[in-house]
Amino acid sequence: MTTPPKRFGTSINCMDGRVQIPVIEYLTRVYHLDYVDMVTEAGPVGILSEGEDSATAKSIRRRVEISITKHDSELIAIVAHHDCAGNPVERDEQLEQIGTAIRVVESWGYKVRVIGLWVDESWGVHEPE
Repeated sequence: MTTPPKRFGTSINCMDGRVQIPVIEYLTRVYHLDYVDMVTEAGPVGILSEGEDSATAKSIRRRVEISITKHDSELIAIVAHHDCAGNPVERDEQLEQIGTAIRVVESWGYKVRVIGLWVDESWGVHEPE
């Protein structure tokens, strides 16, 4: 009897350690993933919303590609959070950046769902509308 394959997701997340566990718990619970590959940078939604030409954005893309091709990741979550030192802008601007970052990542052509997540001041995880 073979065991079913493990389900992976990918999180493009801030390097801030306060958001790692809440995001992993949310993605495993809501999307029934077994593992979440973390691609971390300081303020990634700010980086991606500025375009994909920077060296950092290219590095994010390379790491996401590894997760997609080697782990068959089926979901990419783009995360922003309250009190972000790497992207110190207000919540509303970060929510706009999430939308832009989603469009950038979708343009990479991976056949996976791309979502945005906001982590609030209580470390609760939400999918912005």
